[in-house]
Amino acid sequence: MIDIVAILRAEDAALDFLSVIGGRENEVHVLCGDTGERLVLPAGRPLAERLDALARLVGPVDEHAASPGPAALAALVEASAPAGPARLWTHSPADTRRSRGRLGRDAADAAGERPVLHAVGHSPYLQFISDLDRPLDRTEVAAKLDFVNRHCGHLLRTASEEHVVRTGRVHATERFFAAGPEERDRLFALLASLDEDAATVPDPWEFATSGYEAERLDTTVAWIAGHLPPGGGPLVEVGACEGALTTRLVDKGFTVHATEPNRAFRDRLAGHAGTAAHIHAESLEELAARRELPGAAYLLIEMLYYGQDLDLLDRLPADLVFVALEPETLAARLTPWLAHTRHWEKADETPLVAPALESVCGGRAYLSKRGSIGVLLRRTGA
Repeated sequence: MIDIVAILRAEDAALDFLSVIGGRENEVHVLCGDTGERLVLPAGRPLAERLDALARLVGPVDEHAASPGPAALAALVEASAPAGPARLWTHSPADTRRSRGRLGRDAADAAGERPVLHAVGHSPYLQFISDLDRPLDRTEVAAKLDFVNRHCGHLLRTASEEHVVRTGRVHATERFFAAGPEERDRLFALLASLDEDAATVPDPWEFATSGYEAERLDTTVAWIAGHLPPGGGPLVEVGACEGALTTRLVDKGFTVHATEPNRAFRDRLAGHAGTAAHIHAESLEELAARRELPGAAYLLIEMLYYGQDLDLLDRLPADLVFVALEPETLAARLTPWLAHTRHWEKADETPLVAPALESVCGGRAYLSKRGSIGVLLRRTGA
């Protein structure tokens, strides 16, 4: 059996897969996705010798380091194991370092019928249910630390979040899990935030199956209706995603203009809402610039997390804006802005859902949902 370790950069083999490359009974092939290099570690060689060989491949910080894609990785895998049995080890698709997450998903796609194990890796937001845990002994941990100190000093000093080495990224227990294609894709999309990868699977944030999200959405609809009953004028929902809130508002009797810039999300939104909602492609910035979509109120529900300029609200063609945010972001962003703007006042603040812990991706992991608070803003006329 050959163990194939497919990683983004050489140091990843020591940081996340030391228990694999240190196993003396098997031949280990290390595949570096960023350079295309393949390092063969013969069976029976001691860990210190293997780490010395690996150290020669450690390179400078490279913000452009990226997965070469499934086809290139498949060629590397085939070169390592053209016929005999092999097992592939690679990054988690949910590794918060997106460069590693993408390579982990691509490498699993490239593995063919070979078994694949993903390292939990760097995952500060998720707690994983692993299938294989390998605690390192003191000698192995000392070897890992020595490797970092001798060969990765530049990674201890770098400001790059993708490549910096901190305590939490140097694991004393290496944890691994197996996942099928659907689970891998959902894990990758779950961590994608606003980039295009979030839309690679339907319902990436599991609004349709989450008890927490159902409560949040239902309470949000009731909160909006309590201030602006159906029939009081159209609502403009910004960043409607696939329509989990849109369909609830339509069912309540509201006229809804739902905007969603992401084409894949917008197509699913149209499929869910049908002709009951008016669907548009504009972003918040475009809506503020054009002022072509007036409404009784604008809805900015769970979408002001990405550094948008809050002064854009001044140019929205409505006198009411419903905002919902988790408490920490509300305190850090909206509250200070409200203290300085002359154009808006807080007309209401209502807790919508309390924080909770919830499983995701079929129970593979769980995370903290931070709660949501609704704030109704009213234009002052200043």
